[in-house]
Amino acid sequence: MFGYVAGLPAFLAYFATGLAALALFAVAYSAATPHHELRLIRTGNAAAVVAFLGAILGFSLPLASAAANSVSIIDFLIWAVVGGLVQGVAFLLASLTMSGLPARITAGEMAGGTWAAGIAVAVGMLNAACMTY
Repeated sequence: MFGYVAGLPAFLAYFATGLAALALFAVAYSAATPHHELRLIRTGNAAAVVAFLGAILGFSLPLASAAANSVSIIDFLIWAVVGGLVQGVAFLLASLTMSGLPARITAGEMAGGTWAAGIAVAVGMLNAACMTY
């Protein structure tokens, strides 16, 4: 029976680290964007929910890939930082390709939220695939 749970400590370490990285990303991303998704979500802004969930998913994909492919927690954390930075670039790309994106999300325009989410997930998928080594 012990052989079946031998990996439990590593699982718990990676899972807890992943949850912490996800929480840190969520706070940092919301603070870094001009429209502060967490504030908008608290007011019921659906476009902000969609955009923010896209960023969370876009970050979670490479985070999962890093967890599966890293050789240590430090390696995992390094790739988590890379994933977070890439999501920042994804938001910049989304902003460059849709004028006034932060204002559109703040105004509750679903087109803006959906566009930001789609770019975040697409970039996250590519990022995750590139993290397999």
